[in-house]
Amino acid sequence: MAEHRATLGIDLHLAPTGPGLRRGLTDALREAVRTGRLTPGTRLPSSRSLAADLGIARNTVADAYADLVAEGWLTARQGSGTRVADRAVPRPPARPAAPRRVPGRPRYDLLPGTPDLASFPRAAWLKATRRALAAAPNDAFGYGDPRGRPELRTALADYLARVRGVRADPERLVVCSGFAHGLHLVCAALHARGARTLAVESYGLDIHWDLVERTGLRTVPLPFDDLGTRAQSPGDADAVLLNPAHQFPLGGALVPDRRAAAVDWARRTGGLVLEDDYDGEFRYDRQAVGALQDLDPDHVVYLGTASKSLAPGLRLGWMVLPPSLVPEVVAHGGGRSVGVLDQLTLAEFLTSGAYDRHVRAARLRYRRRRDALVEALATRAPDVRVTGIAAGLHAVLRLPPGTEPSVVRAAAWHGLAVHGLARYRHPAAGGAREDALVVGYATPPDHAWASTLEALCRALP
Repeated sequence: MAEHRATLGIDLHLAPTGPGLRRGLTDALREAVRTGRLTPGTRLPSSRSLAADLGIARNTVADAYADLVAEGWLTARQGSGTRVADRAVPRPPARPAAPRRVPGRPRYDLLPGTPDLASFPRAAWLKATRRALAAAPNDAFGYGDPRGRPELRTALADYLARVRGVRADPERLVVCSGFAHGLHLVCAALHARGARTLAVESYGLDIHWDLVERTGLRTVPLPFDDLGTRAQSPGDADAVLLNPAHQFPLGGALVPDRRAAAVDWARRTGGLVLEDDYDGEFRYDRQAVGALQDLDPDHVVYLGTASKSLAPGLRLGWMVLPPSLVPEVVAHGGGRSVGVLDQLTLAEFLTSGAYDRHVRAARLRYRRRRDALVEALATRAPDVRVTGIAAGLHAVLRLPPGTEPSVVRAAAWHGLAVHGLARYRHPAAGGAREDALVVGYATPPDHAWASTLEALCRALP
């Protein structure tokens, strides 16, 4: 008999077989329950609906249901319909688990890269979603512009110009699903142009280096010294990836003459500077350092996200591109990778001022955490020097030479998830190795911050 599909609240795939319809349907339902395809508590279609969908008599379905109720496979109650019985699926006897040691989950999370997720502005975001959904034109729910919704690109262009000094034309702005996605799109476009090498900073994230190399580009580390990355010396690279406002993980800002030198190199050679502005809004000692892109919008690709300011789970990012690169990046994918409702909501969040209010409140909260960290270390671990604290969501704790591995092990013993600086060093980087911890102070919830600091101080030499 041909396969059939019956639907009422759920999709029910049945293939009745056997000498008669009633027996075939009974066997098919029993097998679906026995094998777990229909789980306990699942409501089945009414006998009238199932009979109509299968093209058989209603009494045949009712009789099959009655047989299975009598056997204990189904239950039938007035007002609640026919459901799969809780005891219908036989469970194999539990096998005793082999004794093994499971590593304990860290009690305190000091890994960098994540904001305080408990502070996500749920109520304000919900209000923005409702307003955005109510105001959205019908065509917003079509395939739309591959660069992203014009409402968001316009709102971002205004915001970035006002807050980060970016020269952002909405026509040159492409929405993406986070920094990694944007980096992949740009590197894929560069590789298609014939580029083969991307210069990166000696300290960064291996997931980004791996992503770049999967697009066909080779990564080579830039030299560095006490002033930070020597961005003016990219060798024969076709493009350079920098964190000029707040380097991750070392924490410094690219000094002015090296910012200018990097842009001069791009103009002179026809190369590109990829600017990762991942936490540019969080500056504590003075006004935020402006974006490098303002020095030459035709040779700098600006990449930003809402991952640090709001939450990484939103998967919202953006790129401001040189005009010649826009069609090539769009050809590799772009704004269609992000749900239209999220784009419209962020646009509303930006234009209503809710984003500014949230960032200001977050900046104050994170500064207080940073200050508490610095104060605790000055009292409890005076030999540990704290650097990279002028901005961002993490600090670098400089350790005595040769002690980083033992301190990381001690931190794990005290229930801390924390990385050493060596974790972020490019495999081909030259120069002296430094011992340090990279401490993300945004992640722990407020109620656990004091105990987290206590555990950290106990782990330090």
